[in-house]
Amino acid sequence: MAFTCSCLTVHVQGRNLTFGGILHGSMHLVDHAGSEMVDKSEVTGNRLKEAQHINKSLAALGDVIASLAQKSTHVPYRNSKLTQLLQDSLGGQANTLMLMHISPEPDAVGETLRTLKFAERVTTVELGAARIIKKVQM
Repeated sequence: MAFTCSCLTVHVQGRNLTFGGILHGSMHLVDHAGSEMVDKSEVTGNRLKEAQHINKSLAALGDVIASLAQKSTHVPYRNSKLTQLLQDSLGGQANTLMLMHISPEPDAVGETLRTLKFAERVTTVELGAARIIKKVQM
């Protein structure tokens, strides 16, 4: 069963005409469904399974972010397909930007607070200064 997550990956390759090196990069645009409060939504069946998958994926992303923030020697990228896809963008020499969407609706306060807490966790991560990794291709 698939869950609601749209991913677009753009791979970029450039050649330095002066030195002959080739630079590679990629950008992932991910539209991931929000933090689903299963009890509040009272969903059942396939929608329940989808909400559980969404929450599991977001929890795995949170675990990766926590590991990066603690500078852990092991980062659990393999815990979800999303974190496996984003591995190169979340650690090492990556520049990462996350946008969080919150709802202005009063009945969405719980989801908004969960999103803001997740965003707070994200801001504690320091990936270090990005460097260019040159791959010379003959």
